[in-house]
Amino acid sequence: MVGNVRGRGAVVDAMNIHIPADWPAEGLNLPSPTVGGALRHAGDRRPVLVSFLRHFGCIFCREMIKDLRKAASTLEGFPAVVFVAQGTVGQARRAFARWWPSARVILDNDLRLYHHFGLDRGTVGQMFGPQVVACGIRAALKGNLVGRPVGDPWVMPGLFLVRGDSVVWRHTFDHAGDHPSMADILQAAEAQ
Repeated sequence: MVGNVRGRGAVVDAMNIHIPADWPAEGLNLPSPTVGGALRHAGDRRPVLVSFLRHFGCIFCREMIKDLRKAASTLEGFPAVVFVAQGTVGQARRAFARWWPSARVILDNDLRLYHHFGLDRGTVGQMFGPQVVACGIRAALKGNLVGRPVGDPWVMPGLFLVRGDSVVWRHTFDHAGDHPSMADILQAAEAQ
């Protein structure tokens, strides 16, 4: 069953997104020149966690990258991770050199994949509301800082578990700083 997860894990409606397997993919550490190939190869029959980042300067994206890297290296069974981001190959290389040099990153400057997965621009409240400020403190206490935006800084983030050419789970972000627990992601992956 496909679940949309909002906030802290309440399941809402099912979704039906199919992976555009033949779309070209440019980025870092990609084993295939297509989106479908990059995702399938990363998962090797297991679900792949696709993390859509807002922009490289986003304090919450920096936090997410570091948290996912830690989870991938410490939690047995955690899914392989592929990031989708805006920017040039050079910008991605510089950013990920600090946070996760071996990460797989698909670059999507025209936001085609973002829109295909239903990710749109956030509202003022989703970017600057009281919950976002509180989450900003959380991210800063973990050593993350705000940097210069690359691309559209208003685009919302997304997390999707993909198996084959279908999405089997997603976390719907209530706001820019809303992050699911890594344990919830692992549980969703193990259920697939």
